Amino acid sequence: MLAISSVQSFQSTRNVAIVATALAAALGLSGCADKGKSATQVVAKVNKEELSVHQLNHLLQRQQGLRPEQLEPASRQMLERLIDQELALQKAEELKIDRDPAVVQAIAVARREIVSRAYLDRVSDTASRPTPNEVKKYFDETPALFKERRIYKLQELSIEANKDQVGALRAQLKTAKNATEYIEYLRSKEIRFSANPSVRPAEQLPLSMIETFAKMNDGDAILTPTPHGADVVFVVSSQFVPLDEAKAGPAIQQFLLNERKRELVEKDIKALREASKIEYVGKFAAASAPTAVASPATPATGASGAEADVLNKRTSGMK
Repeated sequence: MLAISSVQSFQSTRNVAIVATALAAALGLSGCADKGKSATQVVAKVNKEELSVHQLNHLLQRQQGLRPEQLEPASRQMLERLIDQELALQKAEELKIDRDPAVVQAIAVARREIVSRAYLDRVSDTASRPTPNEVKKYFDETPALFKERRIYKLQELSIEANKDQVGALRAQLKTAKNATEYIEYLRSKEIRFSANPSVRPAEQLPLSMIETFAKMNDGDAILTPTPHGADVVFVVSSQFVPLDEAKAGPAIQQFLLNERKRELVEKDIKALREASKIEYVGKFAAASAPTAVASPATPATGASGAEADVLNKRTSGMK
């Protein structure tokens, strides 16, 4: 995602990792202070089971936006959660719930996800960071996101219609003076629709549509057919709020890096497929094999292949 918030999220995760490491060091030091005993990594004991600082750190690192001053209360809260979880786990094992077929299957699925994700993370970690020249090139080639960036006040209409009605809807859109007049037309024809007024900066628009909206004037509208009818979007008004290269640079660099990670993962998966024997069985054997592989979520960022084509988070501090 190309948004300052993406970078802030990345930095906050890094900060949590730092403070969690600091917690581990603090716990270790506290153990050393106990009459010369060796440092302990145990934070609690539940019956005969020990809970480690590593388990606690794992939970802390999943807390987005955790600040250093929140570390102590957060760590205590997470420890209580770990204790509750351990108590439930011990009771479940006593009742042999861990042997239930559905639970065994869920564990297997989770293992597949965790291990395959770790492999893809390792592949993506080989991506090189974009150079300053590459960042500048993207900035210059995408003026609608930066130099000529606009914030749009939109009226979005989701219309229920059959294929025969879409042509009439498109024709009426050319003659309507504004969204209000178009809505009155829909009501007069008893066409069902839902309206959603919104305010969206350019980076929240689909990447494929950014240039289209950049060419639209206030009052213009665009119609997109859908399986259930059509979506109509009016640009009620817009405001130019440009973003300079210095402010956009970190977000651009992160976006380009995420793209490289995604491409590396897709290339690696493609190579694995080509080197492997894949046989479709049963009803899937009759269907032709897919020609393209859906890209998995971009490791370390959580941005999927589809999300990589959408700049869908509001950029911080632009308003």
